Amino acid sequence: MTGVEAADGSPPGRWDGLIDDFRSGRRKALARAISVVEGGRPGSNELLATLLSEPPRARRIGITGPPGAGKSSLVAALATRMRDRGEEVAVVAVDPTSPYSGGALLGDRIRMNDLSTDPGMFIRSMATRGSLGGLAAKTREVVDLMDAFGFPQVIVETVGVGQTELEITTAADSVAVVLVPESGDSVQAMKAGLMEIADLFVVNKSDRPGADRLMRDLGQALHLRAGRGLANVPAHHGVDLRELGRLGKAPEDDVAASPATDEPQAWEIRVLKTSAGRGEGLEDFESALDDHYRHLVASGELEQRRLTRARDRIRDVLLRRMAAWGRSAMAAEPELDRWVARVASGETTPYAVVDRILGVILRGDGPAA
Repeated sequence: MTGVEAADGSPPGRWDGLIDDFRSGRRKALARAISVVEGGRPGSNELLATLLSEPPRARRIGITGPPGAGKSSLVAALATRMRDRGEEVAVVAVDPTSPYSGGALLGDRIRMNDLSTDPGMFIRSMATRGSLGGLAAKTREVVDLMDAFGFPQVIVETVGVGQTELEITTAADSVAVVLVPESGDSVQAMKAGLMEIADLFVVNKSDRPGADRLMRDLGQALHLRAGRGLANVPAHHGVDLRELGRLGKAPEDDVAASPATDEPQAWEIRVLKTSAGRGEGLEDFESALDDHYRHLVASGELEQRRLTRARDRIRDVLLRRMAAWGRSAMAAEPELDRWVARVASGETTPYAVVDRILGVILRGDGPAA
């Protein structure tokens, strides 16, 4: 949208220099574009519309897990291996925001300090600023910008994982959930969500006691989810019920009962052991991620995930825009204090008040998100 006045009244050509520098591959332009988008500055939507005019090309890897699991160390080790094979890498590290000061420690930038001077690396820390889901509000836009800039590998590290912190699936193609041996109890609390989002499980700091037990627990949980929890367990008194169904059948009957299909096999979630601090298991981790990406491409699931991601993005932008309209309408409503008092006294309900506010919004254009 170069040379055109933005919907919010921004002057035409405001971003011309930034767009030119961005397309010329200047890192400072990428950093500035991210700052403009993250801060929601006027004209940022038009800037995104111009810069994101190409289809996605980067492989997007999500690394999530509870605090203290060693995610940053694992990201740094993975990025180093990618750089060793000549690939440029961008990292988005999302840090928690202090509920008191509103700031963020941005510790991931500190832990990746050795990589920050590598000309083939770009690292950006983002604060959640109260956003739920494990990502900052504009993380997905930042990943899109890194992709458009030309980075072939983009790694996203989230704040942590819990019942509400599962949005990494809306930003990544492959998701690795990182746990440590002490995560055993938390796995039970998070199991349902984890089973849904993980493409790989990584038991990091595997030199600690309990690593093998956690590996077994994860394996069993995956088998139960797939309905194979007792697949290899003989029945009571040692009678193997699997053999009873085969009595009187020729071997070729089993083949006939399961005709060959051209449909690709479903991805089988893997459980791996690493020790990022010791440099152990990293080759297997990188290989598993490569295998998963090849599976996504071969099965057509990569395209499906991108379509799902696009649908989710439309929904998120719509909800953000509607929330902005709601806040603006409430701030401008002269009768709001009277309505609040009536709700507090029980004379009316919040639903009735919202209906009135929605009526105001629907009659007007509303503000830009």
